[in-house]
Amino acid sequence: MSLQAVDYLAPNAALEFVASLHEFGFGVLKNHPIRQEAVQSIYQHWLGFFQSPEKYEYRFRSSFDGYFPAEVSETAKGCIERDIKEYFHFYYPWGICPEALRPELVAYRQAANSLAEELLGWIEAYSPPEVASRYHEPLSTMIRGSEQTLLRVLHYPPFQGSEPSQALRAAAHEDINLLTILPAANEAGLQVLTKTGEWLDLPCDFGFLIVNIGDMLQEASGGYFPSTTHRVINPPSSAANVSRISLPLFLHPRPEVVLSERYTADSYLQERLRELGFK
Repeated sequence: MSLQAVDYLAPNAALEFVASLHEFGFGVLKNHPIRQEAVQSIYQHWLGFFQSPEKYEYRFRSSFDGYFPAEVSETAKGCIERDIKEYFHFYYPWGICPEALRPELVAYRQAANSLAEELLGWIEAYSPPEVASRYHEPLSTMIRGSEQTLLRVLHYPPFQGSEPSQALRAAAHEDINLLTILPAANEAGLQVLTKTGEWLDLPCDFGFLIVNIGDMLQEASGGYFPSTTHRVINPPSSAANVSRISLPLFLHPRPEVVLSERYTADSYLQERLRELGFK
């Protein structure tokens, strides 16, 4: 079993991409419009940020934007060890960000958000009628104007040899949001859990774009599009001294968007944050 990259420029791209999302909860795109030079520049500049003491000037605020050091990193549900990572949360337009790094981060966020609207249009167009009828508004407009969409710059640092034996760079989890867009990272490690209980390596060719369904879209589609468990495993010893940078954009609907008869986007988010101990 393998998850194949879909050529964004192919005539049947939308159909194949949505079929992959239905089957795996994940889709991979190649030849997409996100400029790889821009992604590489962000990786390089933010690696410098994470390696400098400047990061401590942007320690996270009560609004959950800013720098999160490794000692406050997330602990996945059912795990006892924190993930081995540090990260920066950027919310547009109101979140804090180093001024020198802000312009290219904003430009990337806008480009990825625009692509996400198009991909959500694909998802709606190829949803079965009984699934599409559940959507309370077009999927692509759910994220339009949202200030809850989160751009996270992740740094998985080189291993020092003192890491807890059970800790992973990112333990198995699902995403809360509607849709996640992620450029293939500069190192391998992302895996998805298949329906048969096997961990499947995702293609990590630089230039690929990984897209996955979040819990909110699973809720809105009545489960037709699954929010699939995924993780980032630790590197082999040959790559243990290499940093891994990742740039996921977690697309959130506007708070008032109706996901289902049970939830708005805001009520769903607040419930999940309480379950995770953030509220």
